[in-house]
Amino acid sequence: MIKRMLRASMLDAHVYEEVESDSSAIVQAALVVVVVAVAKGVATLSVTGNILGIAFGIIAGLLSWAIWAFITYLVGTKLLKTEETESSWGELARVTGFAQSPGLLFVVAIVPIVGTWIIGIASLWQLVAMVVGIRQALDYTSTLRAIGVVLIGFVVVIPLQVILYAVLA
Repeated sequence: MIKRMLRASMLDAHVYEEVESDSSAIVQAALVVVVVAVAKGVATLSVTGNILGIAFGIIAGLLSWAIWAFITYLVGTKLLKTEETESSWGELARVTGFAQSPGLLFVVAIVPIVGTWIIGIASLWQLVAMVVGIRQALDYTSTLRAIGVVLIGFVVVIPLQVILYAVLA
C-alpha cells in the first residue's frame, strides 16, 4: 500500500491502472483516505486543540471521498463519456482514494509559516493526482477531459462538503 501511495503521489499513471483493476484495493484506498484525514486532523489539532476533530475528519473524509467518486463516475461515464470509457464506482473510488496520497503532507501544516503553504501545495497536488487517476480510470486520451471531470466534481462536492461539515459539526 505504501509503495502504491508513493507511486500515486509521483503521478505514476500505471499505479492508477493497477488499483483500477484490483478490486481488493478498495480497502487500501479507504485506508489512504483515513490516513490523510488523520493527517488533516493533526494539522487542525494545533489550531483547535480538539481531538474529536480527527474523528470528525475521518468520517467527513470517507463520506466526501465516496460522494466525489460517485460524482466523477456519473460525470465521467455519462456526461463526458468517450467510446473507450467504461468504468464503475468501485474503480473510481479506488483511483480517487489513492489520488489523495499527497495529502499526507497536511501533517506538516503544524509548522508555523510553512504550514500554510504546504496545505495549498498538497491540495493542488491532490487535484493533479486526481486528474491523472481519472484519466486512467476512464480510459481518456485527453487530459483536458479528465480535468473537466475533476472540476465538475469539485464544484459539486465543495457545497456538499460544506453542508456535511455543518451537519457533523
